[in-house]
Amino acid sequence: MALNLDAIGKKIGPVSKDYTWRDVVLYALGVGAGFDELEYCYEQKLKVIPSFSIASVFEFLAEVAVSSNADLSGILHGEQDIIFHNPIPVEGTITTQGAITHIYDKGEGKGALVVAEADTYHSNGQKLFTNIFTLFCRKDGGFGGDPGPTEDLEMPDHPPDFEEEAVSSPDQPLLYRLSGDVFQLHVDPDFARASGFEKPIMHGLCTHGYACRAVIKHLFPGEPERMTRFRVRFSRPLYPGVPFTTQIWKVEEGRALFRTINAQSGEVVMDQGIVEWMSPEEMERRKRLGSIHFDGQVAIVTGAGAGLGRVYALDLARRGAKVVVNDLGGARDGSGEGSKAPADRVVEEIRALGGEAVANYDSVATPEGGQAIVDAAIEAFGRVDILINNAGILRDKTLAKMEPENWDAVIDVHLKGAYNVTRPAFLKMREQGYGRIILTSSAAGLYGNFGQTNYSAAKMGLVGFMNTVKLEGEKHNIKVNTVAPMAATRLTEDVLPPDLFEKLKPEFVAPLVIYLCSSGCEDNGMIFNAGMGYFNRAAILTGPGTVIGDGTKAPTLEDIHRNWDAINDMTDAQEFPNATAAFGPMLDAFSPKKEAAAQDSGGGLSVRGIFERICEAFQPDKAAGVDVVFQFDISGPEGGQWHVKVKDGGCQVSEGTHGSPTTTIKMADEDFVKLIAGELNAMSAFTGGKLKIEGDLMKSQLIEKLFKF
Repeated sequence: MALNLDAIGKKIGPVSKDYTWRDVVLYALGVGAGFDELEYCYEQKLKVIPSFSIASVFEFLAEVAVSSNADLSGILHGEQDIIFHNPIPVEGTITTQGAITHIYDKGEGKGALVVAEADTYHSNGQKLFTNIFTLFCRKDGGFGGDPGPTEDLEMPDHPPDFEEEAVSSPDQPLLYRLSGDVFQLHVDPDFARASGFEKPIMHGLCTHGYACRAVIKHLFPGEPERMTRFRVRFSRPLYPGVPFTTQIWKVEEGRALFRTINAQSGEVVMDQGIVEWMSPEEMERRKRLGSIHFDGQVAIVTGAGAGLGRVYALDLARRGAKVVVNDLGGARDGSGEGSKAPADRVVEEIRALGGEAVANYDSVATPEGGQAIVDAAIEAFGRVDILINNAGILRDKTLAKMEPENWDAVIDVHLKGAYNVTRPAFLKMREQGYGRIILTSSAAGLYGNFGQTNYSAAKMGLVGFMNTVKLEGEKHNIKVNTVAPMAATRLTEDVLPPDLFEKLKPEFVAPLVIYLCSSGCEDNGMIFNAGMGYFNRAAILTGPGTVIGDGTKAPTLEDIHRNWDAINDMTDAQEFPNATAAFGPMLDAFSPKKEAAAQDSGGGLSVRGIFERICEAFQPDKAAGVDVVFQFDISGPEGGQWHVKVKDGGCQVSEGTHGSPTTTIKMADEDFVKLIAGELNAMSAFTGGKLKIEGDLMKSQLIEKLFKF
């Protein structure tokens, strides 16, 4: 069995878990809490031990182990790093999503490391914590991969500032496993011996919980919500009932190092420990900010000298972001030399609030201006996490009176301007693996507005721009969304009736936009209308359509006329994530259906059954000169791995993974059965993302020729 290197970067989750105060208390008891720490064990004024964050994501961790294809009898927890963003509530639903980020090869006989990262959000919208898991796979090294970085934290050579002695019950693993880690190594004597241990060992994460309690007790007693980071390396196993000591060195205010040693042997059980925590003042500041904040993040807001842009910039700064306030300071129609005053005033407002901001006066209408805006963020703050494309001008005229210069000026600022700033920002976001981009459309673009052909074209063009950027940025955790605001700004002050203008304050639009900027918002490629506190989503929908003719002869105009109602019908219209998916129904419409096979599918055709019959379906007369190996990786509860070798007119099928397949076919179990049953067109499945082909794409086309079910 080999590690699955293809698992790197593939999304795992979302995995959801409901929990109550009973789960919180059960975990606390499992890591040694009792009457001396009643705040962890009694539902009245209950507090959550931060290391509960591990117990709450065991299902995700199990998925990591399975996805990596590691030998489970050789897995140990290597390292754990947790970043805490908000205090953990005592109950609710949490959702975890992430991916395997690296697989390192430590060498033959030295094992391998599987590293995964995941973010967890609470049902209240808060991002609670980020886990970075490192699994040590003792039996999986030697595949010739990257050995990975070496990082050793030098522990102090003087006596610790604090020590906390503890001893677990001989039955501690039996209690701890009820929190979710039911791995046999900690309960089954036979499995433990097969893994090289004389008996079941302590969960490393149970000892981890003891250490978490210890550092809180000595560094910020009674205030677990102040913890911001907890990182350890698991060094050696510990048997239940053996005493151990957590040693703590406070290196500065808000940061300490620690390790846990076996009190009998002196061996280090957990090493390289880092704990970080916030001050009471910082805790109070975060409470004032609210649950969604942007500490450590850098935002660019274009057109931020007034109106919506100013409100966006102020709100981001209030919630902790460092802001680049961009505004040319020109007239509403984009004319004039511009002025530094609007951007400077907003920067002063932010600084008066205690925030950080710099002004930028470049025009978004040129590539050089867009690059300069992003460079200003990098020079001042070192990164860019958020971009709100808000700059705009108006030059309204009917089409008959729309001179080219007025058309070009509006397109240059709105559509080209978004490109000019987004491209350099996107490159920086891609480097850091994170970004949030907001585009500003308009009802005029989505629905049309008399006298605004230039503005409407630019605003609808931004939707098309978003639809592709969302696809290109998704694997880099870059989310892009579009808002169509209705707000009282200088662009609308003489367009809207005075009484309505007063009601359409930018402050009623900003909450939606700022939420879209947050890490907690996972939506991508969405369009939202916003104004007066009213919000809704807009989308491009496609009707079911109809087939005219048999696809071999073009229909006549009269055919179109007779079928116009069906062509025009939007009943059961649907939304497509990309162009290839939208092409699928057209392919399906002309795909012949195998009725008998479809009935067979309904009668219980299974993935395993398909591979048991695949040699019967083989067409040897079609295999002359063919020498290929088809690898099938079928996901889902009924899935598995099989490879089919076709050579010298013969067919051989085996379960498992082939070392060097010609072509690899990847599908979900249900889709694979539908494909074989004739209910799913192969090209439609491929273009719609249901069928993934790796290796020799052309050879994959032989499958339909060689096998007939």
